[in-house]
Amino acid sequence: MAKKLLAEFIGTFWLVLGGCGSAVLAAGVADVGIGWLGVSLAFGLSVLTMAYAVGHISGGHFNPAVSLGLMLGGRFPAKDLPLYWAAQVIGAFAGALVLYIIVSGGAGYEGPGGFASNGYGAASPRGYSMAAVLVTEVVLTALFLIIILGATSEGTPAGTAPVAIGLGLTLIHLISIPVSNTSVNPARSTGAALFAEGPAMSQLWLFWLAPLTGAVLGALIWKLMTPRN
Repeated sequence: MAKKLLAEFIGTFWLVLGGCGSAVLAAGVADVGIGWLGVSLAFGLSVLTMAYAVGHISGGHFNPAVSLGLMLGGRFPAKDLPLYWAAQVIGAFAGALVLYIIVSGGAGYEGPGGFASNGYGAASPRGYSMAAVLVTEVVLTALFLIIILGATSEGTPAGTAPVAIGLGLTLIHLISIPVSNTSVNPARSTGAALFAEGPAMSQLWLFWLAPLTGAVLGALIWKLMTPRN
C-alpha cells in the first residue's frame, strides 16, 4: 500500500505543479504566453505522463473524484479510499507549495493572486454563476469518469488508456476554464485554494461537492450501459 500511496502522491503533485504551474507561470506572459489552450494541454499531459509512469503501481487516479467513481464502478476497494484521498490531497498541497515558492521568487512579486484556483461569481474567469459552475463541474466530471471507465475496460487496445484519459482532461479544460478555471478534481482545487488570495477557500466546498457528485453520476451511468462491468 505504501508504494501505491507514494505513486498517488507523486502523480497528484505533478498534476498540480504542471497544470496550475502552467497557468500561474506561463499562461499570461505577453507575446510568448501559452494561454488557455496551453494550460489545457498541460493538465492533460500531466495526467497522461504520470499514468504511464506510475499508473501500473496505483491505478493512476490522482483525483479523489476518480477514486470514488472507480470504487462505485467496482474497480477499486472501498477500504482504500480514505488513504488514496489523503495521499492525493497531500500531493496537491506539496505541488502547490513548490509552485508558491517559485512564484514568490519572481521579480516584483506582490502576492499569489488567484493562484489558478477555482471559483464562481467574481472568482470565475468569465463571471459565471454558482449554478453554472455547479452544472459544469458535475457534468464534466461524470463524463470524465465514463472516459476513464471505458478506456480501462477489457477489450480496449492495450496501452492506450492514458492517451484517452489525458486527451479527455484536455478537452474538459478547453470547455470549462472560462467557467470555473476547471476543477473536476477536489485535490487540485484544495492545493491551489490553500495559497490563493480572494474567495478560493470559502468557495472550495463546491469543488468537492460537484466533482464527487459527478463521479457518482458517471459511475452509475457506466453501470447502466455495461451491467457486467
